Formats: sequence, C-alpha cells, structure tokens
Amino acid sequence: MTDNNTIYFVGCGPGDPELVTLKAMNLIHDADVIIYSGSLINPRILEYAKKDAILVDASLIDRQEIGRILSDSTKKGKLSIRLHDGDPGIFSTIREQIDKLEEGGLRCKVVPGVTSLLAAAAEMNLELTLPGITQTLIITRAELRTPVPAREKISDLAKHRGTLVFYLSVHLVEGITKELLEGDAYTKDTPVAVVYRAGWENQIIIKGTLENITRKVKQARIIKTALIIVGDVLAPKEYEYSKVYDAAFTHGFRRGD
Repeated sequence: MTDNNTIYFVGCGPGDPELVTLKAMNLIHDADVIIYSGSLINPRILEYAKKDAILVDASLIDRQEIGRILSDSTKKGKLSIRLHDGDPGIFSTIREQIDKLEEGGLRCKVVPGVTSLLAAAAEMNLELTLPGITQTLIITRAELRTPVPAREKISDLAKHRGTLVFYLSVHLVEGITKELLEGDAYTKDTPVAVVYRAGWENQIIIKGTLENITRKVKQARIIKTALIIVGDVLAPKEYEYSKVYDAAFTHGFRRGD
C-alpha cells in the first residue's frame, strides 16, 4: 500500500529492468512525480511510468531543488518518488535528502534495490564470501574529490585480504593497484575484475590481475560507471565445501550421518 503523504526513495537496480523489484516497479507505475538520476538509470525503466507522470532529471538540478520538488508535490497530495540506481543504501546521498524532508514534517521511506555489485557477481557466477578463501566483503571507494577517512586507507583495508570492492573509482585504478601492492596482503597475480555497467545491454567484464588490470582498463577506455572487484574468489585455486550441506554435519533441521 502506498501513501501519498510519504516520499519514497526507491532503488531501481543496476540497469536491467528485470532486476527492478516488484515493489519498486509498482511505485514507478503509480508515481505522479519521479525524480531520477538521469546519468545513471537505464531510460527503459522510466517507460513504466504513467503517461502523465512528471519526470525530473536530478543530474540537472541541485539538492535544494530536488527537496523543494519532492516537498511541494507531496504536500499537494501527489505520490512522489526519488529514484536511485542500484540500492539507496550504498553511495546514494539519501541521508542528506531525508533529513531535510523530515525536518519539514514529511515522512520518508526507503525501498531497497539490487546493487551493481550483486549484478556483477551474478554475471560471473561468483560467490563473494567463499569458504576457505574469505568470509569478508569490503565495499569502499578511492579518494579524490570526495574524502575517505584516514582509517580506511586502501593499504589498511587490503590487510584483511577479503573480497575488496571499489565503487566510483575506476578512473583511479592505477593508483588503487599500486596501493594494494604496497603491503604484503595482495600479490601481483591477485585476480581482479572490472565490470562496466553491470546489468546493462552494453555491459563489459574485464578480468586480469593487479599487475595487468590497469593496462586492460585503459585499453578498453573505461573511465566511469564500473566496479573494481579484487580477491581470490574471482579465480579460487581451491576452496572448502560448506559445512551445512555436508552429509556428516548435524544442525537444527537434519542429523548428520
């Protein structure tokens, strides 16, 4: 059930319209006003909006204007949604938007979506937390215009030797690989994948190692809209089978042999 007195922040997945959740699709179909990230969202998704819906490209306006449109339209009884690519909980700016709207007395609700990492992993049949390899997944970004806390230096995150994923950073791939190799956690032959537009029709997957991935990415001329995934789960030499499905393993639903 939708509420016209609530502003919805809706994740619409990585790009493939079939990866939009049913809840998100219903909101897109019913919305009177949709503010969307025009530089990131597949325009095919907007085809599901009703014909008289007002569509506003957020890439052309600032946060104050976004907030004003959402606030004014909701106060007029219009169902208004802020459409985000991927999942709104990851690198999305929803907190600064929701805080201002709630200060103005409006209700906000977040609808989760499929983040591009999960689409990329699915395309490569990856298990990101593979027994015997790693049980840790770290999602981060490299620093440039947006600062990263000093405690989250790439070289420090690398010490865990988990599956390390960089959003919004492919243009900095050369510096990332150099920093990952500074310590003794990763080696030159550590597997790396760069996935451009995961879930889109023009998706590109580049596989390599920390030694050669920069050259491959530059040759492909990929400078944005791509993930960097680092770790042995990309090409495991050996791994452990799960305990839960082992014939000898007893748990709350089954007694082992």
